[in-house]
Amino acid sequence: MTLRITGNTMGNSLLPKHIKHITVPPVKCQGIKTKLVNFIASSISWEGKGKWIEPFLGSGVTAFNILAPKALLADTNPHIINLYRQIQKREIDRNTVKEFLEFHGAKLEKGDGDYYYEIREQFNRTKDPLLFLFLNRASFNGLMRFNANGNFNVPYNHKPNRFSKAYISKICNQVSTLQNILMCVDWEFITAPWEHTIAQANANDFVYLDPPYIGRSSDYYNRWSYEDALKLSTQIHSLPCGYAMSMWLKNKFRTNEYIDNFRTKDEILTFNHFYHIGASETLRNSIVEALIIKPGYSNKQNFGNVKLYLQEEIALDNMWDKKSQNDLYSQRLHRFHR
Repeated sequence: MTLRITGNTMGNSLLPKHIKHITVPPVKCQGIKTKLVNFIASSISWEGKGKWIEPFLGSGVTAFNILAPKALLADTNPHIINLYRQIQKREIDRNTVKEFLEFHGAKLEKGDGDYYYEIREQFNRTKDPLLFLFLNRASFNGLMRFNANGNFNVPYNHKPNRFSKAYISKICNQVSTLQNILMCVDWEFITAPWEHTIAQANANDFVYLDPPYIGRSSDYYNRWSYEDALKLSTQIHSLPCGYAMSMWLKNKFRTNEYIDNFRTKDEILTFNHFYHIGASETLRNSIVEALIIKPGYSNKQNFGNVKLYLQEEIALDNMWDKKSQNDLYSQRLHRFHR
């Protein structure tokens, strides 16, 4: 596979751009930005001359689709970073993943929950990245949660046949795609607090932040308090480069008041989409996501599209019924990018 890392076909800048085929990472996380990648990529204006910096990497889906030639990608979760480092060094590839998941998937099918908890205990002793990948795909609802001692503590998802041939092939393809990307770029993965990471930013860089969301249940490696969020809002305003930060704005229950810290200093674009926290239709809701962008780094041409898009969203939200979520989202995405 030959991968070309290029910028916007409309000019010489890396961003804004539209991504035709979204790269899905091998790691699953709550709050993953797969559905928001194009909104992010089309809203930012950046030449791409410096590094793309992410202090809250999570699954990595944004970086894996922005495809900056140089990047500094950090997270406080050492297990995500270790897995991606080993994929980068080719110590883990599609063949090792296939063999591992086939072997342990067959054992899970026979041992069910007992085998899952055996693997979980083994991972908490060894911190093996392949065991981490197994747990990430076999745990309840795709959660990634750790206790105060740093031990993975998510319960079993009660799917003994989880690792079907098709599902293993899907994960292997994701690993292979990421490995091909990493062969063509100059990216550094580090385990570090966000303060350390953004302190390395220079004038030509761009910092994208996706911190844990205040006021919503999350599954992050470290706790995230309102005080942490206030500290972050203060420090990003002194960055020497462009930045953008993802944040939830509101849902049908409440509004995120924390966003008021940015209204007078930054430009804010919003995007309405559906999220779900379970299989039940009653657990699927609409949420308005915000992208906070440093003045001078937003794609002005996108503002009109987003405004129109949001007006349509309000009408569509009122029309939404239990059986049409997926079709409705596809219609919204089409309108946004036409």
